Parts: sequence; C-alpha cells; structure tokens
Amino acid sequence: MMSRSYTNLLDLASGNFPVMGQTREKKRLPRVMTVPGVISELDDDQANSVTSDVPSSVIQDRIIIVANQLPVKAKRRPDNKGWSFSWDDDSLLLQLKDGLPEEMEVLYVGSLKVDVDPNEQDDVSQLLLDRFKCVPAFLPPDILTKFYHGFCKQHLWPLFHYMLPFSANHGGRFDRSLWEAYVAANKIFSQRVIEVINPEDDFVWIHDYHLMVLPTFLRRRFNRLRMGFFLHSPFPSSEIYRTLPVREEILKALLNSDLIGFHTFDYARHFLSCCSRMLGLEYQSKRGYIGLEYYGRTIGIKIMPVGIHMAQIESVLRLADKEWRVGELKQQFEGKTVLLGVDDMDVFKGINLKLLAMEQMLKQHPKWQGRAVLVQITNPARGRGKDLEEIQAEIQASCKRINETFGQPGYEPIVFIDRPVSLSERVAYYTIAECVVVTAVRDGMNLTPYEYIVCRQGVSESESSSESSGPKKSMLVVSEFIGCSPSLSGAIRVNPWNIESTAEAMNEAISMADAEKQLRHEKHYRYVSSHDVAFWSRSFFQDMERTCKDHFRRRCWGIGLSFGFRVVALDPNFRKLSMDHIVSVYLRSKNRAILLDYDGTVMPQTSHNKTPSSEVISIINILSSDIRNTVFVVSGRGKDSLGKWFSPCKKLGIAAEHGYHLRWSTDEEWETCGQTSEFGWKEIAEPVMKLYTEATDGSNIEYKESALVWHHRDADPGFGSSQAKEMLDHLESVLANEPVSVKSGQYIVEVKPQGVSKGVVAEKIFTTMAERGKQADFVLCIGDDRSDEEMFEIISSAISSGILSSNTSVFACTVGQKPSKAKYYLDDPAEVVSMLEALAEASDPDPFSDVDSDGSL
Repeated sequence: MMSRSYTNLLDLASGNFPVMGQTREKKRLPRVMTVPGVISELDDDQANSVTSDVPSSVIQDRIIIVANQLPVKAKRRPDNKGWSFSWDDDSLLLQLKDGLPEEMEVLYVGSLKVDVDPNEQDDVSQLLLDRFKCVPAFLPPDILTKFYHGFCKQHLWPLFHYMLPFSANHGGRFDRSLWEAYVAANKIFSQRVIEVINPEDDFVWIHDYHLMVLPTFLRRRFNRLRMGFFLHSPFPSSEIYRTLPVREEILKALLNSDLIGFHTFDYARHFLSCCSRMLGLEYQSKRGYIGLEYYGRTIGIKIMPVGIHMAQIESVLRLADKEWRVGELKQQFEGKTVLLGVDDMDVFKGINLKLLAMEQMLKQHPKWQGRAVLVQITNPARGRGKDLEEIQAEIQASCKRINETFGQPGYEPIVFIDRPVSLSERVAYYTIAECVVVTAVRDGMNLTPYEYIVCRQGVSESESSSESSGPKKSMLVVSEFIGCSPSLSGAIRVNPWNIESTAEAMNEAISMADAEKQLRHEKHYRYVSSHDVAFWSRSFFQDMERTCKDHFRRRCWGIGLSFGFRVVALDPNFRKLSMDHIVSVYLRSKNRAILLDYDGTVMPQTSHNKTPSSEVISIINILSSDIRNTVFVVSGRGKDSLGKWFSPCKKLGIAAEHGYHLRWSTDEEWETCGQTSEFGWKEIAEPVMKLYTEATDGSNIEYKESALVWHHRDADPGFGSSQAKEMLDHLESVLANEPVSVKSGQYIVEVKPQGVSKGVVAEKIFTTMAERGKQADFVLCIGDDRSDEEMFEIISSAISSGILSSNTSVFACTVGQKPSKAKYYLDDPAEVVSMLEALAEASDPDPFSDVDSDGSL
C-alpha cells in the first residue's frame, strides 16, 4: 500500500498513482544530437548530475522554450487520417523569437490543445520535431484533468489572484491528489526536455505557473544547466502565498532556476518576501540587479513587463478596413462615444464592476444617456466551475437591467459580445473606441491597453489615408491591480471595487480635452512601441546569459531529496574534510594550533541549552592536554560563561568576545586585547538600540563587557531585517568619530571596539607560538559564520608574512556547504565533534595532566 506521507514526491511522480491508473510504455522521441558520440539512455528516477567531460563542438547556442502549450494549431484532416499543423501567430512563445539572436536555434516543448490517440503520438512527435522544432508532451487524460483543471485552475490560479478557499464551496479545499498530478505532469515535461537537450550548450526558458516545479527535475539531472523561469501571472503577497500547503516545495523548485522573471516589482517583492519569511533568504541589489544567494548560487530576479508584437498588430491594421469595414462600425455608432472593454470570461476580470460603473456614470451624468456606449467583448472562459457560472449570470442580469433602464429606440448603452473575436475584428473596435476600460481586480499583465494604443496610432503616415491622418489620441481607464498599470502613467488608474470613482474616471476620460488626450497618447505610444515583446525577450535572455556566465567555472554538488533538492556551487578547491587525511597529518605534526568557534560549530545553533556536553568537554580536554597542541575556543560569548563551562579543561585557551578577552589556560590571568578601554561610546549606542528594541517586537539587546549586540532572530523576518538595516545606518552615523566598528551578522547588529576580531586573535596565537619556538606546522581552524571568515582569511597572510611556515598543513574548515574562504567543510556540528573525537583518539595526553587514559577527569 502506498504511504500517505509521500515523502519523496519526485519518485512518486512517475504517474503511477493508484488514482491515476497505469499508462502504457511509449517509444521515446529520438534525441536531437549535436555532439558526435553515443549518449546512453538515462534512468529517469536517478538524481545524478549528467555532464559532459568532452567540450562541446557546438558553436551555435540553442534555447529550449518550455510552456504548457506549444505555439501550434492542430486539426484533423478532412479524411480523418492524421493531423495538420500550423503556427499559432497569436502565441507569445512564437513572438518572443524576434528578440533572440538570429542565429539561435529555438526548440519548443509543450502540450497540444487536442487529444492525440496513443497510436499516433510517435508519428505526430516526429512530424512536429521535423517541421516545427516542437516536442509535444502528451499527458494521460487522468493526469491532464487533475493537473490543468485541478491544481492549476482550482488552486494556483485563484490563490495567485488573491482568492483564498475560505470554505469548501469557495475555492475548494486542498486536494493532494491534484498536487501529485501537477508533479507528475511536470515530470512528463521534464522527460521530453531531457530527450532533446544538450546540457552543456542549451539554454532552457520555462514559462508560467503550470510548470513551477519543472526546474527541480531538470536541475537534478543537469547541475550546470542554464535555466530561466518567467511567471506570467501575479505572485501574491506572503500572507496569501503561505496558505498553500506545498508552499516551500514550489519556492525551492523555482530557486533551482538561474533567473526568475516577473512583470512588476510588486510581484518580485512578494516572491522575495516569501523567500525571506519561509526560507530565511535575503536578497541583495548590486549594480541595479537583484540577486538571491542560495547555497553558493546567485539566482537573478528579473523585473520586465512583457509587450505586444508590433508587426502583427500593424499588419492587421492594414487589413482592418477590408476585413471588418471600420467605416461600418463608425456608421453603427455614429453620434455615439464608444467605451470598450475586452476581457476573458473570468472571475478576476471585474466585468460586472465595469458594467456597474457604466450604470453609475449614466445616473450621475445624464448627458451621456443616449450618447455613451460600452462595448464589452468577452472571450470564452479558459477554466470552469461554479464561480464562473455565477459571474456569467450576474453579468447577463446587469446588461439586461442597464439596457432596460437607459435604452432608447436605436440606442443600447451596453453592447455585449459574448463569442470568440478575431484579432482583426478586435482591431476594428479599438480603432473606433474613444476609451478602453480595464477593471480587473487582479491580472498578471493584460495587454489590451497596449493593443488599443497601437491601433489608435494606426500605421505610418505614408500608408494611412488622408481621412485617418491628423493628431492621434486615446484614453485609458485601468485598474491599479493589473500588471501593465505601472507602465501607463497617462492612464486614469482606479480601484475597480469603488464603483463611484470608476464611473467618475470614465466620465473624465471621455470628457477630457483632445489636446490632453493627445499628449497622454503620445507618451504611451512611445513606451509601448519601444517596449515590445522582442525587447522583453531580448532583455530576459541577456540577463540569463549574464547570470549563468560562471556556471562552468565552479564545482557543483546536488544535495537533498524530493523538493528539498538544491545545487551547491562552490570554489573548485572546496571539498569535504577527510577524517583519515587529517588524522594522518595530525600524527606527523609536532606543533599544532587548533582554533574552534563555539555556537554553530561544536554547539548546534538550534540548541536551547548552550552548555557544552560532557562528550565535548572530554574531547577538548584530551586535545588541550596534549603537549604538542595549542587549543583555543574563539567565540563571541562572554568570558564568564565560557570560563565557567570549560573550567575542567585546565590547558584550554579561551578568546572571549571575539578576542577582546584572552586567556591561555586556567592558571593564567585574562588579558585585554582591545586598543582602548574607553567605553563612553556605549552611552551613545545604547539609547539608539533601546529605541529600535521598543519599536521591534521580538528583539533584544545583549550586553557584553566590550560590545553591545542587538538580536532580532525572534522578530518578524521582514520588519526585523528592515530595522537592522536602518539601525546600522543610524549607529554608523552617530558613532562616526568613536573608536568602534558597527557590523551586521545573522540576525544581529553588533557594536564593538576597533581592532577586535577573530582574525586578530588567530594572528596573535600564531605569533606567540612562533616567539616561544613552537611555530605551528599544523593548523586546524573551524567556524560557521561571517566572523569566522576573518580567521580563515588571516591564515594565508600569516603564511606569506612568515608567522606560519609555507610547509604548515592548514585545515581551514567551515560548517555547512556554503561559500567560504575556508578550503574544507563539514556538514554540521555533529560531524565536527566526530572529527575532533578522531583527533583526540590519536592524541598523546600530557602524562603529568589530570586526565585518565579514557579521557575522563
């Protein structure tokens, strides 16, 4: 029986769920080979990285564009024998090719809008690959229904548009079988990509919320794959997104991309907030680029709204008179002012709010009765459900009521067009409309205003008739909740929920002076014509190249199971510390320096009881009692607590408060290593810290003899981080003339005397050993955070200055696989203790010490 815990959904994602049935094995699509040689078949369920040891001979780059649907139209042949295919010119995926390098080969992976019989799938695959460079992903009907109409449309689409499932009747409860189908579908897409990819040469660009876990499947297979993802829908605020039961799985999957794109800063900000609150990741902005550090990889965050295909609109404009006779529409609405709405039938498009606003405008401004007409074009719904049926009924009722109330012979205030409308017909309506009204309550982008602006501009003067020449003008009333709103500064922005203000905006738009309309139109046209779909795709691809430029210079490890999988990218020389190797070097050495951080190194950060265990005390006691060893605990903690905890270790050196206090053994006095003993600066720093502590719930001040530390680990992540940055600037300003340094760390801001650091301590220890004739020929230095990097950095300079010999065996080791100046790593404090135990077993304790042979006191 299958476990209900689904601990490894990636392995369950073969589609072999009991609820989904068994699908028959299909013949694989032939690989597209661009490198000579033989590629062995890959086992789909292994997570090993596949990379080529032989440099590729391919000069030409290639990009694989992956989306839910291919940019092709399919229909049955009249004789019902086979299929005929053609490009879908309206597809964004096809249009974005204009922005890619001319010599770049483009391959598409996606599903078809039609059902293809399993017996025909191999032939269809080959035909699409040969003629269109398209690779179809065929989803079994049971998976398709649960994937698209289930998880995508019932969970992701509503949630990303801010609709929460408050009750079973409103949005529906989370259904794990739908999530399993989503994962299974994404795996099928990944298999199609894997069949045609050259991982060393190809770029992969994944589109939209249907494929948000696809990056994990591909990253598991190819560690260095150059991969981008663009989300075409909104990304909700963290308060909304965090309600999704699989929230972390999706976030971690997206972070396996190299570049993640959003239409607006708001969407990107919400994503970054989710990464901060749920995964503890902080972003940085460098030279205008936003980056997220994730296990040594920098994931780029791209903010760029998509545009329209100018050439396509303009070519239709040249045919609009012939095909739909704009003159006929002008005659139909002669003497009328036309407001236009073009929307999908969707609960988020706010169509009924627009109708109510039109009704309100006619009430408040009777002069428009008999003159103003709202033409509402509604495209067929893409989804289905009870909510959609309710909104359709509501729209029909509003249309009927408004037309009955304000209608006159030969005049209907609402013209409702509820059928598929071609681009050429749409262009005709754009051409005659005085104003376009978009009242969506939430929409990823919405290109309707862009299309309208280009249509009102018309074709160039040389091609236009004398009738259409002259000043161009257009007006927009747009919801502030749609993605294109920030880029349309001349539009009248509205809150669509506020019917009265929307009505006033519509009145203002059609009442405005022509000169003002013209100025707004010109400003919009300059933006829309220069920021088209080619500009968008070119910009995204250039950022993907920039983000991935160091891919093949770094060593990568894939670690983690299921959606916890991530790739750690590190310096080529960075490797795990070998127990056998360090023990053998340890045994051969004469004078050893062992420097150990405490919290996060020998004591787990998550432990509430910070007192060292008897095991740690015993191991450190044995090491420090070996006459060839100089052992120090180097910590930010105070001397009193460290001195008390390690009092049984008579020969142990302690450097407390990052080295401000130092003691070589329990028999010696504490010495102060700071350059000054003046602490007048505390009277300046403490009131500032108290101010932020009072204003930041969950924060507190730690008082040290030499330093003040502000902790915000228990505060709200976003607010705590913001307050820490503000406090850092504040303290640096007020302490500018004081002999102190202000530094931020992991959930802390610390003020301490200048010249006090773990690096200075390490240098002092090495220097003193050399002066005593015991120059270290073995150095082990272990730490886990930013302050320990100063110790790792000082070691190399100590060798170049002669404090350490060039023959010294150095083991600078960080805890956890992450970017570091250290050359080695151990996974966690438990491994650190195990390694120290191995060294203790190889030690020769001082025969005159108080330590028994078993290490006990």
